[in-house]
Amino acid sequence: MELRQLEHLVAIAEAESFTRAARRLNYVQSALSVSIQELERELGVRLFDRTTHRVALTDAGAALLPTARRALASVEEARDTAAAFRGVLRGTLRIGLMQAFTFVDVSGLLGRFHEEHPDVEIQIRPSVGGSAALVDELRHGGTDIAFVSLPDDPPSVVATPLGVEELLLVGRPDRLPSGRGSVKLDAIAAGRFVDFPSGWGVRTIIDRAFAAADLHRHVTIEVADVATLIRLVGAGLGVAILPGSLLRDGDPAIRTRSLTPAPSWRAVMAVPADRPVSAAARALAELVSQSAGPS
Repeated sequence: MELRQLEHLVAIAEAESFTRAARRLNYVQSALSVSIQELERELGVRLFDRTTHRVALTDAGAALLPTARRALASVEEARDTAAAFRGVLRGTLRIGLMQAFTFVDVSGLLGRFHEEHPDVEIQIRPSVGGSAALVDELRHGGTDIAFVSLPDDPPSVVATPLGVEELLLVGRPDRLPSGRGSVKLDAIAAGRFVDFPSGWGVRTIIDRAFAAADLHRHVTIEVADVATLIRLVGAGLGVAILPGSLLRDGDPAIRTRSLTPAPSWRAVMAVPADRPVSAAARALAELVSQSAGPS
């Protein structure tokens, strides 16, 4: 078994395609197929189910994937250690990033990081599956550090709080309850909601708030994009519960109301708890912590 074969396994699993993986690795697709076939022969198991439409890991492939990622991470750590003795930070930094992260200027900090450490390749991994999917990627070694919204910290990560913000009821004036005061959850439970899919941090917080109040609400539209969700709310297709920082200033179609009880949205920087953090991830985490200041 060669290290390159494990790299090929991981790339194909993440891309779900031999073609996309070959492009990502700058590798000939036929040679990539041969590499995986040799690995399968050596291990005596089939690692991928291949069809004309998609490539998926078999049960054996899924079981091997975390081990392959850990092996590659260990090699990368050894290279980082050697580079540190030369005074150089190098390697690849894979970052999971939720949409519309507002508590720190991640883009600005990444630009500063790149200026200070030009030998580090930065890869951004957004996820339509929301924070839950990003944490899962972090746990399985697909990313090195993630900026996510978590109602509580799973044991698989070490989380640094970056900020907390109360959630607001958002909608067109004709879709909101009458009055100007705070709105109770039972006053809106029977309405129509536009929301993010399950797995998004905001959705998890809202679902828990309604469940704690023993209320059921009707989510009529789910969309995995902040800007689209806000446009749908502005078009009158329902109300939403969102952090105020996600709203555009001066949107004439939308009003906000506070909620009672007021659920809050918590954003964190997360690194894996069960494996060493790469030197590049540690450097970025330090930069972010300095920028965020006391939580």
